[in-house]
Amino acid sequence: MNTNTASISSPRTFQLGPAISDLQQGLAAWRIWWALGWQDILLRYRRSQLGPLWITLSTAIMIYSMGFLYGKLFKIDLASYYPYLATGLISWTFISSVINEANEAFVENAGFIRQTCLPFSIYILRLLTRNFIIFLHNFLPVLPILIYYKLAPTALGVLYLLFGLMLLLSIGYIFGFLLAILGSRFRDMKPIVASVVQICFLITPILWQHSMLSPKFQAFTNFNPFFQLTQLIRAPLLGQIPSTLTIVYCLVLALAGLALMIVVLARSRHRIAFWV
Repeated sequence: MNTNTASISSPRTFQLGPAISDLQQGLAAWRIWWALGWQDILLRYRRSQLGPLWITLSTAIMIYSMGFLYGKLFKIDLASYYPYLATGLISWTFISSVINEANEAFVENAGFIRQTCLPFSIYILRLLTRNFIIFLHNFLPVLPILIYYKLAPTALGVLYLLFGLMLLLSIGYIFGFLLAILGSRFRDMKPIVASVVQICFLITPILWQHSMLSPKFQAFTNFNPFFQLTQLIRAPLLGQIPSTLTIVYCLVLALAGLALMIVVLARSRHRIAFWV
């Protein structure tokens, strides 16, 4: 019997063992989700002459045009603003894409879910894989800016960058799983989340610098999770070390999210196949 389509009449409503097993089996099946994620990129740009390089080109146009425009509007030295904007935008693009796409991670894989017994976590890892590949493409236009302004991560900064990437991917996996479950149960989640993400973009220091705010509002912005997640990547790329607040905040966010995700998965895993 398909393990994803457990009997509706089952008296067990909290299945912790199968939930943990799902997470373990999904991580172990890395060849499957890596191949699916890479296939998503190829299918998106099939019959295109430039292929995935369109990702790099569109990001370059956005960064260079917005950097010059907003730098002049805010009357900021481009030497400090361009790198800040570029590193912030590629980080935000990854975060927002994972959030927006996670709502339909199970719905768009409904055929697989109903016909196979693959772990549900594979579909979240597939989503993360394709977005991480896009992130790597988006990073290419940032390199000339960092080189031109002589910014480079130190040896310690490289370690923090790798740590930040792993932590960001882990948080994306955790909350992507939560959003996928909610999105399969409540189809109104997609427009609601998309609207919230747009608002968060405006109140997060991406287009504007954190230092522009008064100390009072800086303290308020420090509790913005999107700002702290962005800093995991932006700070090392700018030759800085992420603050202790950033690291502790993101670790607590990951641990709290993991506990919540396991509870939600344990209660709803046997229903997902019927929701999609």
